[in-house]
Amino acid sequence: MAPRFQPDDTLYKRRNTLKVEYVPDDIVGRDNEIEEYEAALQPIINGEYPDNIFIYGKTGVGKTAVTNFLLNELLESAEQFEVDLSVISLNCDGLNTSYQAAISLVNNLREPEDHIAETGHPQSKVYRLLWDELNKLSGTVIIILDEIDHITDDTFLYQISRADNNGYIDNIQLGLIGISNDSTFREQLDAKVQSSLCETEISFPPYGTEELQKVLEQRADIAFHQNALEEGVIALCAALGRQDGGDARRAITLLRKAGDLARTENADSVTTDHVERAQEKLEAQQSMNIMRDLTEHEQLTLYALTTLAAEDTTPARSRIVYQRYKELCEFQGRDPRTARRMRSFLSDFEILNLTLSHMEHRGQNGGTYREHELNRDIATVVDALQTIISEFGAHRSLIEYLPDSGKEFTAI
Repeated sequence: MAPRFQPDDTLYKRRNTLKVEYVPDDIVGRDNEIEEYEAALQPIINGEYPDNIFIYGKTGVGKTAVTNFLLNELLESAEQFEVDLSVISLNCDGLNTSYQAAISLVNNLREPEDHIAETGHPQSKVYRLLWDELNKLSGTVIIILDEIDHITDDTFLYQISRADNNGYIDNIQLGLIGISNDSTFREQLDAKVQSSLCETEISFPPYGTEELQKVLEQRADIAFHQNALEEGVIALCAALGRQDGGDARRAITLLRKAGDLARTENADSVTTDHVERAQEKLEAQQSMNIMRDLTEHEQLTLYALTTLAAEDTTPARSRIVYQRYKELCEFQGRDPRTARRMRSFLSDFEILNLTLSHMEHRGQNGGTYREHELNRDIATVVDALQTIISEFGAHRSLIEYLPDSGKEFTAI
């Protein structure tokens, strides 16, 4: 019997180049930003003290890709021109405090067997260890702090950006590169930190359609065989990526998902139909993630609207949704939020594309009110809300949408 899994290179040459982590040999669609960045990094090759650089822009606009690309180029140039250069990268995702960030950087600079514990040290000791590790280095040291906005207090950024001025380091020229998805983050910093960290600021705007098309064409040439993509596939992926806020990661992922769908169907090429269906799947998955991350009372509000949809009584007025929401809360003895607060949840759902709403005008006597309905199918919402439904009980209207017809759920 033939093996179930067999190599298949009908469409792809190098599928891995459509992964987010891949850094191409050249960056397209970011010429202006690269020019600014190069100018900010040039002092390093001149042997001069580096500027601190702050990079900001939304997710998927090329901040990290351009940084990695240019730092790789910089390291090659440093080796060629015998410039003593060290580059240290720290992703701040999950590092909520300055204390955590300082310990992570200490451990980043040490061998694994010499790592310190993540808790239990006086803060002064942690910074003393950090200065000791940095002073073991020589020449120019660049520290990249990706997703810097995850650090919620200024202590670490103040200490590291002012280390030279405060006399903590004496053997190196230290430069920082902070990368943030939040353009307002720098405005929240202490004035001293802001002036030190943001010596050079570079903004990465969302990609336009033409820029996304260049990015996708570059990746497609590497990833797919010639003629594997039908005409219009790249243009559609770029247009949909622009609609999603100019996110190149999203556009590249869409192209990969369309390719995977075509391969699963043993198609000779990737078509615009594959792209459209891949987009639907990505949107559904994104919606699932959003719904699962909602707070308890946000989920209960969405749960209430879903039961009304299952009863075929939507669009429903805000007060009707609130009545059902209160019933769900009271069934478990929970205090409901105010009607005004629940209406704000409904407004947020519309922004997240989970629901639709419109104003109804019933003349002078009928008044004006807002009506709401789901913008996702009931089964998808129920699947995303499994945890809250199991905790609060399954409303009778949703039994048919639950696994095994709701046998494992308490009925309301």
